[in-house]
Amino acid sequence: MAAALALAERGRGLTAPNPNVGCVIVSDGRVVGRGWTQAGGRPHAEAMALGEAGEAAREATAYVTLEPCAHEGGRGPACAPALAEAGLARVVIGIGDPDPRTDGEGIAHLERAGVAVTRNVLAAQARRSMAGFLTRRALGRPHVTLKLAASLDGRIALASGESRWITGPEARAHAHLERARHEAILVGRGTLAADSPSLDVRLPGLEARSPRRVVLTSAGAPDGWMAIAAPDDVAALESVDHLLVEGGAKTAAGFLAADLVDRLLLYRAPILIGEGIAALGDIGLASLDAAHGRWRLADARALGSNRLDVYERARASSGKVDTTFPPG
Repeated sequence: MAAALALAERGRGLTAPNPNVGCVIVSDGRVVGRGWTQAGGRPHAEAMALGEAGEAAREATAYVTLEPCAHEGGRGPACAPALAEAGLARVVIGIGDPDPRTDGEGIAHLERAGVAVTRNVLAAQARRSMAGFLTRRALGRPHVTLKLAASLDGRIALASGESRWITGPEARAHAHLERARHEAILVGRGTLAADSPSLDVRLPGLEARSPRRVVLTSAGAPDGWMAIAAPDDVAALESVDHLLVEGGAKTAAGFLAADLVDRLLLYRAPILIGEGIAALGDIGLASLDAAHGRWRLADARALGSNRLDVYERARASSGKVDTTFPPG
């Protein structure tokens, strides 16, 4: 399942509105098929893995990060019937599919065909892998990541506005990798006017993964950009399940104040700036008590001389999407 999750990451930022799924087929301890959802959402991971496995799929085990779909689409066959028809002996699934056309029916189809099913394997990792798809299903909007690159004292620029470069090359390379994992990237009107940022991916081999550009403004967008007037308008961005917010301080504060940030990337450089531009503006915090318990650390690592801390928003379950199967 860990290998399937790694494959699923290859499609992140490319598959919306479909989920980025990974699939590995194993026969006699040997991988005979691998697949991940392709750009635009087709073919599905299972179809790709079955195509590679061929006859070796018979009596094999498939590891799939999401419950195989049970509904026929206009662009390809359903995956649960395809897995059953291939003669698989067992299917191991990360999480359930909240799509009401499949929800539980993918499992039921496999079991009716005599395929053994194992549920909830690395479920937490699978939910994190498909956070964009699940957030869109549960909340009707993209999964939002906010990136902040700051000094140790929380400054993103000198008082003059000079900000190149706060962080080192390793941290900037990682930030470009993050861009490649999102369908769209957003900055505020002030950042657009001051920096004219290209917001592309400048990593060898990943240049084609540059996300669509969005500006937060009530005015029109320049050529090659989309515009939204308020943070809540991200829900209307079509085929965007992962949105990266890069700046500036006012825009970042606006998304935090609206409680629209699901994931926080905090890059910190080992420098002190003193008087300068703060990383955040007013986020509407009424008391320190309200600040606690909102974020949980998901990852931490060194990037050259810089440090990256990744936080996830700690939210109470909405009950809208439960992707964990009951025992059985």
